[in-house]
Amino acid sequence: MRDFNSLSQKEIIALAISLEEEDERIYSDFGVSLRENFPGTAQVFEEMRLEEIEHRRKLIELYRQKFGEHIPLVRRNDVRGFLQRKPIWLNTALRIDQIREQVGAMEAETRRFYQHAAARAQDASIRQLLDDLAAAETSHVNRAAELERTELSPEVRHEEDKAKRRLFLLQIVQPGLAGLMDGSVSTLAPVFAAAFATRNTWDAFAVGLAASLGAGISMGFAEALSDDGSLTGRGTPWLRGLICGAMTALGGIGHTLPYLIHNFNVATTVAIIIVLFELAIITWLRNRFMDTPPLSAALQVAFGGALVFATGILIGSS
Repeated sequence: MRDFNSLSQKEIIALAISLEEEDERIYSDFGVSLRENFPGTAQVFEEMRLEEIEHRRKLIELYRQKFGEHIPLVRRNDVRGFLQRKPIWLNTALRIDQIREQVGAMEAETRRFYQHAAARAQDASIRQLLDDLAAAETSHVNRAAELERTELSPEVRHEEDKAKRRLFLLQIVQPGLAGLMDGSVSTLAPVFAAAFATRNTWDAFAVGLAASLGAGISMGFAEALSDDGSLTGRGTPWLRGLICGAMTALGGIGHTLPYLIHNFNVATTVAIIIVLFELAIITWLRNRFMDTPPLSAALQVAFGGALVFATGILIGSS
């Protein structure tokens, strides 16, 4: 690996060509990944990609004038001082804030490179082009904002906001809600069955904890392995599995924790209150994100919860 200060002018221009080509391909990948759900933003990145192509063309033209046809391969990984870029453009599901953060870091790093390279350049034409490119990279963030204003009309922004909400529902809310419903409802039977069968709060707590964690692990793997998100647009499978599993375990542990109280009647009363609170949260989430009418959501959740709760009481009391 070489130090930047050891590079010749020929190698610096070759490195600049490589950097522009890399940035152009990254913008292309961003545009392709966003085109289906965010076509307006994808067009912004297409415009920026074309600018990077123009930068590379100018650099190649200057290189040919000064050094000939053969351009040596000098990459960012061959030179000390460059940040390691996480290849987020390879992810199947990207957030707009992730992309903007990456683009900001790319532009800042490339700008510093051109400024340092221009300071070391001895040839006037090379120095002029590097200074111009440094200024261009400085204006890129403003250019991106300008492109957003021209390409993203209010109608396009509205459609992209709807697409963003849809992705949020598919990737976060749905697996989380499924897990919370499963954990809150399915663990009612084993917890209350153990409680009423033994009248021992510790036994009820142990059964509830085991049921909650077991259900969380099971639901997490089931969600993660259900699909890879490439066709459904549901995002990274292991993230969905983690969300679903965590919410499942949380839903079960909520009404299990009261059985740490030694008094059986007090613990059971607190557990029932927490169950009602959990079912109310599920009802609100279904209404808020799934557009289920409040009364319908409440009846559905209450009916399911009551059946499982009654099953646990009957089994535990028999």
